[in-house]
Amino acid sequence: MVLLWKHCDKVALKSQSLWQTVRLRETFSRKLSPYFGETMILLGNRLQSEAVIFDFDGVIVDTEPLHYKSFQRVLEPLELGFSWQDYVDIYMGYDDRDAFLEAFEAGGRKINSDDLLTLIRQKALLFQDVIRDGVSPYPGVIELIHRLRAEKIPLAICSGALRSDIDPILTILGLEECFDIIVTAEDVSRSKPDPECYQLALDKLCHLCKIPHAKSSTIAIEDTPAGIISAKLAGLQVIAVSNSYPPDKLSEASFVTDSLQSLVDFVFI
Repeated sequence: MVLLWKHCDKVALKSQSLWQTVRLRETFSRKLSPYFGETMILLGNRLQSEAVIFDFDGVIVDTEPLHYKSFQRVLEPLELGFSWQDYVDIYMGYDDRDAFLEAFEAGGRKINSDDLLTLIRQKALLFQDVIRDGVSPYPGVIELIHRLRAEKIPLAICSGALRSDIDPILTILGLEECFDIIVTAEDVSRSKPDPECYQLALDKLCHLCKIPHAKSSTIAIEDTPAGIISAKLAGLQVIAVSNSYPPDKLSEASFVTDSLQSLVDFVFI
């Protein structure tokens, strides 16, 4: 499926249409994915779910330190670097576009759209170098995803990362065919905590599966306060995992756990 999607991307790039890329990917996914019936499970604190949307960084894989390292390689030569604590407190949860805009604003400087795009591209290339040293999934997440997939629960990713950041890592982890929909920074105009990305992910899942999933029975799995707000504003229930923030910072979630391992033994209704 990955090869087919790459072929779709090449076709779409020739026509200079990002929307065509999305359409082509979904067409191939629809042909290759099994039909999903309505299956209801209980996750976390007995939260009913018929579809699950995962955040990526900080939920599936521990890439936040790698993103921080990549940002610093771009920003420090511009004298706009920031501390790890600032990254956690301010930047984590932003997509690359908004993170760079915040760094420039914090430094009292302006940046035009062309220079911003250049920095985003530089950071993306640096990130590819950084992940060559390896990435680590969080405990239980691989098992959880594979079990959900085996039970034909519709799955999506909703991330502020770039698609080019996500695809290589999914391949490394053997998850490249587990997600029916992937929404990334390129697909939306506003990053979390705006709900646009989660609403888009849910809409695409409903369209792909031909099932009108109820917002109240779709669960988002998040690790940041901004992500929790984004999912809740989209009307979803949220399970938060305390990989990046302590539990008291995640209290707006419907359920908080210290590891996704606790969700693996879900039950059917």
